[in-house]
Amino acid sequence: MSTDLTLHQRRRKPTPDELQGIPWLRLLRPDERAHAVAELLVGDAEPGDYVCRVGRPVTYWFGVVAGLLKMSSDNAQGQTMTFTGVPPGGWFGEGTALKREPYRYNIQALRKSVVAGLPVDTFHGLLDHSIGFNRFVMNQLNERLGQFIAAREIDRMNNPDIRVARSLAALFNPVLYPGVGEILRITQQELAYLVGLSRQRVNEALTALQAQGIIRVEYGGLRVLDLAALRSSIVLSKS
Repeated sequence: MSTDLTLHQRRRKPTPDELQGIPWLRLLRPDERAHAVAELLVGDAEPGDYVCRVGRPVTYWFGVVAGLLKMSSDNAQGQTMTFTGVPPGGWFGEGTALKREPYRYNIQALRKSVVAGLPVDTFHGLLDHSIGFNRFVMNQLNERLGQFIAAREIDRMNNPDIRVARSLAALFNPVLYPGVGEILRITQQELAYLVGLSRQRVNEALTALQAQGIIRVEYGGLRVLDLAALRSSIVLSKS
């Protein structure tokens, strides 16, 4: 397993195609965009690489250009609690960057991923001068609040089908994860890691959702056919 230092050593400048996958750049004025592009770096994360870890100081505001990350923390008993996945287009840690406090969670790559980082001082500079950037961050914070309230509800659910449906719906949030679109590139094992269920139980839940016309399982991913139904968890219980 690689370390976050190794990932840091693999940092490089983003390609033009990678810049196209950063949603907030298009909201900036030309001079703001030029400054942000000059400061942005990307790293090629291997599965298991940590992007940030509990207790480490914040140095960048991070986003996913390609791949899939998970956000988690460990309790006093050493058990890992996964909060959410972060698919393409997702940026995270704005609250930590705003307060310049140590991370309270781990972010780890579930597969090969391209992770972008904006230096925290540049992040604050854009907050101070860019209306477009401010609106993006405000929308992020608002959506994130709703996401974590929903995550607490999911933790209390005993119906595995509903847990899978709600967790999938969170990954299809068009504000937080605009790079996903209608197809989420994810394996059943990766989804099992995020939901906290076995791969076999996730497979059963996906089969039930597909039978109801809510999703379609495709090669290498999932397509949402009825996002409203997925969000409201209108699924048939097997219990």
